[in-house]
Amino acid sequence: MSIVVENISRRFGGFTALDRITLETRPGEFLALLGPSGSGKTTLLRTIAGLDFADEGHVLFDGQDMTGTPAVERRIGFVFQNYALFRHMTVAQNISFGLTVRKRRDRPTKAAIAAKVAELLELIQLPELGDRYPAQLSGGQRQRVALARALAIEPRLLLLDEPFGALDAQVRKDLRSWLRRIHDETGLTSIFVTHDQEEALEIADRIVVMRGGVIEQIGTPAEVQGAPATAFVSSFIGETNRLPVTRRDGAAVIGDALATLPDEAQGRGPGEIHIRPHDVELAEPGDAAALPVTVLASRPIGRSRRITAQVVGMAEPLTIDLPVAVEASPGQQLAVRPVRYRIF
Repeated sequence: MSIVVENISRRFGGFTALDRITLETRPGEFLALLGPSGSGKTTLLRTIAGLDFADEGHVLFDGQDMTGTPAVERRIGFVFQNYALFRHMTVAQNISFGLTVRKRRDRPTKAAIAAKVAELLELIQLPELGDRYPAQLSGGQRQRVALARALAIEPRLLLLDEPFGALDAQVRKDLRSWLRRIHDETGLTSIFVTHDQEEALEIADRIVVMRGGVIEQIGTPAEVQGAPATAFVSSFIGETNRLPVTRRDGAAVIGDALATLPDEAQGRGPGEIHIRPHDVELAEPGDAAALPVTVLASRPIGRSRRITAQVVGMAEPLTIDLPVAVEASPGQQLAVRPVRYRIF
């Protein structure tokens, strides 16, 4: 199913949570809404679900206007951060809840419901835990049950609001790959809210980066990481070194003529260059495109050597990732040349 959001705005008193948001999902896509707290991502998700209503704009499911349709009529599967499981019900009863509360004419038979629960317990890899209660499960298991409950009603759309936010780092990592596999097996269009860049980069087909109620960029993980559209996206997605530059007709001068780099945008005036730690290489001293730095700290991390260095005349240190074989000790002078960068 495709979802189209057209010029959605939502205000709470004098605060604008969403400001003319327009967005379209592709059928079967896994879309991540990524941004800091207060960026509007959860408000947008709740508006799509029918749990909140926009002041302006429209929400369409496969071309049908659902703007004023309540959540119960949208056939949405919604997974919350805090699981929202019924503590007095068993795992099986929680999963079947959305089916058992249907009107009699729409309710499956008890046998059909039991078969669906068994199928979903297999899908979430908890086939032996149907008789347990939520309090008897780990956080990761409870989150799996919450997902199974959302899938039980055979939704047209799956929405997930920070589903792993309450879990520890290792459990989050394990569940990320599991969730992506479940998505691929079901073929559902899924929209996932997170503030965790790594989470979005690992499992999403496309990422919507939000800030202050607006969309900064929509793109694949490779696009938002490798070709950020704005300085905010560049800083928010992954590690970035930011240095002031002066732009002069095709050249960007870093600091007080420390290094001069090509500026394809042909800008003029003050700007900022963004350099990823891994997008630098060692250079010869005196290279016009190389930055002279002094090593402050150096330590191996996997196949790389993470170097913290002071750029001459700059207050903020530079973070550099070079091959682990590179020798670098505190106080050592190096010259490093950016090989990829973005200028804003």
